[in-house]
Amino acid sequence: MGIYGALSSAVTGLRAQAHALENISGNIANSQTTGYKRIETDFLDLIPDAPISRQVPGAVLAQSRSTNDVKGDIKTVANETYIALNSNGFFIVEPKVGQADGNAVFAGTNFYTRRGDFEIDKDGRLVNGAGYFLKGLPIDTRTGNISGSVPEVIQLSNAFLPAQLTSRINYQANLPQLPKTTAYNATVPNSELLHAADYMTVPGSVTATMTGSMALTGANPADSASGGPFVVGESLTLNVNGTNVVFDFYDSGAGAYSGSNQGIDVSGDIATALAAMQTALRASGGSAAADATVGISGGNLEITLGTNYSATLTVTGDTATLGNLGLTDGDIAYPAVPIVPVETVSAAQNTQFLTNTIAGGAITVYAQNGAPANVQLRWAKVDSQTNTPPGTDTWHLYYMSNSNATGSAPMWSRVDTQFQFGADGSMISPSGSSIELNNLAVNGVAIGDVDFRYNTNGLSQFADVNGTANVTTLNQDGYGAGEFVSVAINDNGRVVATYSNGERIDMAQVVTAEFNAMNKLKRLDGGVYSATSESGEAITDLSGGGIIGGSLEASNTDISEEFTKLIVTQQAYAAGTRIVSTADEMLQEALNMVR
Repeated sequence: MGIYGALSSAVTGLRAQAHALENISGNIANSQTTGYKRIETDFLDLIPDAPISRQVPGAVLAQSRSTNDVKGDIKTVANETYIALNSNGFFIVEPKVGQADGNAVFAGTNFYTRRGDFEIDKDGRLVNGAGYFLKGLPIDTRTGNISGSVPEVIQLSNAFLPAQLTSRINYQANLPQLPKTTAYNATVPNSELLHAADYMTVPGSVTATMTGSMALTGANPADSASGGPFVVGESLTLNVNGTNVVFDFYDSGAGAYSGSNQGIDVSGDIATALAAMQTALRASGGSAAADATVGISGGNLEITLGTNYSATLTVTGDTATLGNLGLTDGDIAYPAVPIVPVETVSAAQNTQFLTNTIAGGAITVYAQNGAPANVQLRWAKVDSQTNTPPGTDTWHLYYMSNSNATGSAPMWSRVDTQFQFGADGSMISPSGSSIELNNLAVNGVAIGDVDFRYNTNGLSQFADVNGTANVTTLNQDGYGAGEFVSVAINDNGRVVATYSNGERIDMAQVVTAEFNAMNKLKRLDGGVYSATSESGEAITDLSGGGIIGGSLEASNTDISEEFTKLIVTQQAYAAGTRIVSTADEMLQEALNMVR
């Protein structure tokens, strides 16, 4: 190889170190470039063909090596459309190649970049600082599902968001086994229930009735001394929903009554004594006894609460009088009222209705034109397994259909379903996970049919010391029209638009691409790459994995490392020049031998 070979090798070394210096200078120059990947320099020796005993070092060739697989630091920024990748993927972008009729023209070619400083341009597209437009897949705004499979330049619209009709209400709650309504009284059985007879005429309903088994006639004497049932000096107590009315029996012929209870003169006939008891019961038994009756039916004593279908009636007293009347101490009568649904509650009955029910939450739903309607829910328990005789825990659900109603106009409407629960608190009826609210309308705003969805085990009836409905889920899928406010890209790669009505709508899905040989991509201006035969085809990811919103990836250049390489390169270049100088001197000496 000789002197000329050494000179030639030294020149290739100088060229290689100059190439290395070029890479170092480019890395340092781009140390602050978003998403920049530094270029390393590899040296490849070129050995001339020679026998083993005559092998010599050869020339050197400098090659560039990409560091696309080395991530830069990820920093948080305030711009919500800036994104970074915490993966080996790339954003798919495309440059604008022209403009026609005021519209941007794209060539349809995919390029790839890690530079994520995307902002919205005047046309609603996301473009980064290098002028490349972000690509993704459109999303169906109603379903939230991706539509399409070929990435396209993301185009956002600042138009009004059309209203969406409410078609579904999601509801989950626990109803208390014992609802502590305003009307609830711990000493009064069934006071927690809503009784249909308090709101409407219930066909076939029976009031609380107590009947003695001893045959009586009104014309018979009342005093037991004359053959009647009442014993002078004894007492009889009627308890109506916790209110005691005590009757003391006396003979007016022996003197006037001086006690503090209800004195009943039994010196006459039975009819007169029973009439006096009825008057006293109505006067002192509270509202539940306002229409009470005390009389003879079929030859037997009969005490009823008249038109009251919810109160209980209990009798206690002295043994002789109770026995004469055919009663037993502690006898209790419950109203036998069938479970008849109260389909509507009028405005005039609203105050009473609120005392018989518990709140079930409220939610705003939307008509097709975006008109809002406030749906207020209330639960009414209408039957209980603690009844005598035992019933089934049954609830009715009501919603306020007309808050402006007055008088006899309906204010509340019942959902056409009975909700029944077993002893373990689980719902046994209806089956399934939802019911239909047919023709839902509130204050004149027509919503239509709405799916009231509570899912499996979404409604339960467990004991609750507060006696209130514990609502855990209450939302719906409708909204009113809204004005475009802002856009952001979240950590799932979803481009989310925010509107003045508070809605956040997914508009597009950012698509990323990975390569089997990512360091074999071809570098282009602006921090983008194109696929090559060595890199392989792009493997697209539609999930948005690795995307971090509100962040940017910095350059992966390490200044201190680059300066270290700069020193080494400089010294290597200087050493190469010494070889050239030495080879030149040796040639000069060889030429001088001729002289």
